[in-house]
Amino acid sequence: MSSTKPKVLFVLSSCDGFDEGGKNHPTGWYLPEAAHPYYKLVDHAEIVFASHKGGKAPLDPSSVEAFKDDPESKAFLNDKKDLYENTAKLSNFKGKANEFAAIVAVGGHGPIFERDSETGLALYAEFFDAGKVVSAVCHAPIVLAAVKLSNGEYLVDGQEVTGFSNSEEDAVKLTEYLPALPEDLLKKYGGKYVKADQDWGEKVAIGRSGRLITGQNPASASAFGAAILKAIS
Repeated sequence: MSSTKPKVLFVLSSCDGFDEGGKNHPTGWYLPEAAHPYYKLVDHAEIVFASHKGGKAPLDPSSVEAFKDDPESKAFLNDKKDLYENTAKLSNFKGKANEFAAIVAVGGHGPIFERDSETGLALYAEFFDAGKVVSAVCHAPIVLAAVKLSNGEYLVDGQEVTGFSNSEEDAVKLTEYLPALPEDLLKKYGGKYVKADQDWGEKVAIGRSGRLITGQNPASASAFGAAILKAIS
């Protein structure tokens, strides 16, 4: 018997590191940015996990340490390994947007290095053109910046959007090692970038008549998940 719940596609990064001044900086997807939306949605939706390469999606080890006392992050880390260690390949979902209600890009520095993925750019456009919710949190909104819709418009153009801020990146001292920043790229493609009054504050932005949802940072992940739930309910 098939589920009557709406389906939601979570996208995790396959990038496991980048060069930080001659040494490898481990990265991947950021634990609470998957865990918090997951637990907001799981009772109301069937959730499918994908990554660019498929298989085991690398988890940013710093997020495990930073959120070791967060109950939902701990529960997801320990109880949901099968979800993030056995992801489907993102390209498998081309042409399948109509099977889903929403797509969710999970943050971490990994998405910065996947921002030009032809598969990702096409898939996010396909989902939006099919009338679905397109969402991303923290660094992941960078993958939406250059998404071009079938009418020729950029997805973020003229829309209120957020993502990890330049000042937050400066605070973690990684700006100089990154090829692009979410705030910069969202603005470049016409997004009306907004952020919380203070760094690390909660901020969720809604655009495209409720179908474009972005969250600023880890502190925004729970409210981000709640906004997606509201949009697909």
